Amino acid sequence: MEDGEMQNVMKLTSVHFGGMTSFLIAWLANFKLLLFAFGKGPLCLDPEISFGRFICVACFPIKITQIPPQKPYQNGHRHGNGAQISHSKNGQDGRKIVSKKGNHKSFLNYATKGLLLAMLIATYDYTDSIHPKIMWLLYCFHIYFFLEIFLAMVAYMVRILLGLELEPQFNDPYLSTSLQDFWGRRWNLMVTSILRPIAYEPILNTCKNLIGVKLAQGMAILGTFVVSALMHELVFYHLGRVRPTGEITWFFLLHGVCLTAEIALKKAVNGRWQFPRPMQTILTIGFVIATGFWLFFPPFVGCKAVDRAMEEYAAVREYLKKAARAVSPWLFQ
Repeated sequence: MEDGEMQNVMKLTSVHFGGMTSFLIAWLANFKLLLFAFGKGPLCLDPEISFGRFICVACFPIKITQIPPQKPYQNGHRHGNGAQISHSKNGQDGRKIVSKKGNHKSFLNYATKGLLLAMLIATYDYTDSIHPKIMWLLYCFHIYFFLEIFLAMVAYMVRILLGLELEPQFNDPYLSTSLQDFWGRRWNLMVTSILRPIAYEPILNTCKNLIGVKLAQGMAILGTFVVSALMHELVFYHLGRVRPTGEITWFFLLHGVCLTAEIALKKAVNGRWQFPRPMQTILTIGFVIATGFWLFFPPFVGCKAVDRAMEEYAAVREYLKKAARAVSPWLFQ
């Protein structure tokens, strides 16, 4: 394995480095800076924010936990919401927020998902023996495990370096009981928190005086999914460098329409009738996977993202083997 192949993994044309750079910089950082220009968003929460912290919050998918002031605090004084303020050497103002236990998943949880991700990657060596639809189902788990582990690693590094307590990025999306629950409270919460002030709220505030609050809420939801669709098209373009097919846009438009209808139906029923919770989860996740098979994965597979990712995994594996052979004589002499 040549060193040049390992270097290709770190180029912006690679699936992992290029895709995550597109997500972090082209999407999140630009949206955060746009909100900052209008005095909104996470970059405006602290008027005395340091330059280093500003860069980290702008460029990384992190959301600082905010605790509303309730009572004058002292070192170690516990507030009514169960959070505690303590001193931090790394914090800009000498404080950090320590959240309640349970806000973050355990190391064992992430280690288990990391092991499952490694097992998924190993199964790709037998792609020819596995039905394509089964492979697409494995891709669903691959995307979820990879995103949660990657975002958790970023949050952990920022938490250690800057002494900040950060909100989790995922909340067990496989337990979602509705599309509203999936997109609003469980899946990639950093994106949700950015799309709300940059798309949902402006559209809602603009339209509610023209067409009424109810219709404005529906328009705001659809507009938010349109923005999300366009940004996903951009990320997919950076992944494959191929012309967008529009299927990603249709995927998010479909979910926007269905989410709007779901909210309207909930208001009409008003809790008088609903499926049992396990059935709600099965229907929700089933709908997400089915529509993903229809509209999301065809362009994902078409841009050869999986094949290129396997080449990158192989390059990293060979590089690590080469490094291990180089240091083993020194370690066991």
